[in-house]
Amino acid sequence: MGSKRATTPVLEIEYDHAGEAGGPAVILLHGFPYDVRAYDEVAPVLAAGGASVYVPSLRGFGGTRFLDDATPRSGQQAALAQDLLEFMDALGLENAVVAGYDWGGRAACIAAALRPERVRGLVTVDGYNVQNLAYAGEPASPEWERTYWYQYYFHSERGRRGLTENREELCALLWRTWSPTWKGADAAFPASAPSLHNPDFVDVVIHSYRHRFGLAEGDPRYRALEDLIAKQPAITVPTVVLESGADGVGGPSADGDREYFTGPYDHRVLPGVGHNVPQEAPEAFAAAVASLL
Repeated sequence: MGSKRATTPVLEIEYDHAGEAGGPAVILLHGFPYDVRAYDEVAPVLAAGGASVYVPSLRGFGGTRFLDDATPRSGQQAALAQDLLEFMDALGLENAVVAGYDWGGRAACIAAALRPERVRGLVTVDGYNVQNLAYAGEPASPEWERTYWYQYYFHSERGRRGLTENREELCALLWRTWSPTWKGADAAFPASAPSLHNPDFVDVVIHSYRHRFGLAEGDPRYRALEDLIAKQPAITVPTVVLESGADGVGGPSADGDREYFTGPYDHRVLPGVGHNVPQEAPEAFAAAVASLL
């Protein structure tokens, strides 16, 4: 895959591309604190099957940059979803199969829910990844809450400094604890570490984890989109839900989200696979995407 760039109204997005441009479009979206390297084994499989595969760096990661210094470095979910749609516009993609996990899965789910004519199919890890901000203050199971320590850490200025000064050590720790059965985490992390030194990384991450708890205002540019997201819209497009069988981040089973998917639906559990599904189980992830092509 070779690195390219696409200009949107807000960002210059760096992305990798594999396959022939004329094939059915697939967009693969990474999460935090990962990067496009998560799809190094997925994209070639899909490209070999005839797909045109795009793997963009999210805002705050890799070579993606804001066009204007005055633009708020927002990490809110509406911004991520709008970035995806504007990326498609910049590339002239009428529609695509979109697939992602963590932050990328959230952007994919929102785009599928609100713009189904742009999304031919959806692969999402761990179900309906759309945040319900109205319930952000409600406590979860203590067993789950303890795995969210990093989120609460980022609410403080100490946490901002910790992410700034110790970003590789902190993010490598998250890789290991979120994928407790993945023996290759430590070996794979150095290839993704440079992406975390994007100049906007800290600001985007801190805003993301403060906004979702109501501790930071969103970018007014995305207010109308956030209002639509707040209605928790259903996803009507054909969907494959991949559920991690050994995720180190606590949360309910994807079965609990079933009501949000009203179109064709396939739920696949991946035993022994942690949070970083495409990198831990590339064959299963590629097969899920291919099933929607």
